[in-house]
Amino acid sequence: MAITYGEMAQRLRNAYSAGVVEPLRDGLAPADGDGAYAVQHINTRFWQEHGRRIVGRKIGLTSKVVQNQLGVDQPDFGTLFADMQITDGGELYASKVLQPKAEAEVAIILASDLNNPEATAEDVFAACDCAMAAIEIVDSRIADWKITFADTVADNGSSAYFVLSAERKKLTGLDLFTCGMAMTVNGAVASSGVGVACLGHPLHAAAWLARSFARSGEGLKAGDIILTGALGPMVAIKPGGIVEAQIGGLGTVRFTYREDRT
Repeated sequence: MAITYGEMAQRLRNAYSAGVVEPLRDGLAPADGDGAYAVQHINTRFWQEHGRRIVGRKIGLTSKVVQNQLGVDQPDFGTLFADMQITDGGELYASKVLQPKAEAEVAIILASDLNNPEATAEDVFAACDCAMAAIEIVDSRIADWKITFADTVADNGSSAYFVLSAERKKLTGLDLFTCGMAMTVNGAVASSGVGVACLGHPLHAAAWLARSFARSGEGLKAGDIILTGALGPMVAIKPGGIVEAQIGGLGTVRFTYREDRT
């Protein structure tokens, strides 16, 4: 008998402290987006009720290659909470994650609400306050990253932590289409990419998110941080790694992944 959405949500919450779990095949078909978002929503509400504060959203699966691998034709999203943010140049301790990977992205912050079910990249541009270089630390509560679309959606988009660059740039004059990205680990290039790799343009990805939230009756809010999706392949990280990303026009952002202090 399939388990309930509530039971799957609790299984994922327990994994944060107890360790990874098997894929959610006993409750979700691989492409069951509706069911997976229902599980995600249960945990979002649970965390809010226990004091966590929402500061934005993250977009995943913006690469056509990754979409094809998972057999889907759309991105996904997860929720960003205030306690997920690491200061630029800060540290992430190994005890906080299970099987982390890093990816470099363009982040934007909204200056005004965006609640248009037909939102375009131009609408996002008009609503945006600024853009920043960002690193998202993704982490799966599913063993060995053996995820389907439903697994990653239910698992809050495989989210964990994020870092925003201290430097903020207005969008006017920025080229987020051809901007180059290079991410290094301890000085060696580990991932590279370009703005167009993110669903054709990072603002296209943000427009998809805006449409999705508007059609659900929720909308995006002024002040929301939006991680628009990876510009290049994600990279597994190990303690001792200094991860830095440079994105053309936006500057650099970095953090150190280390063992816990004794």
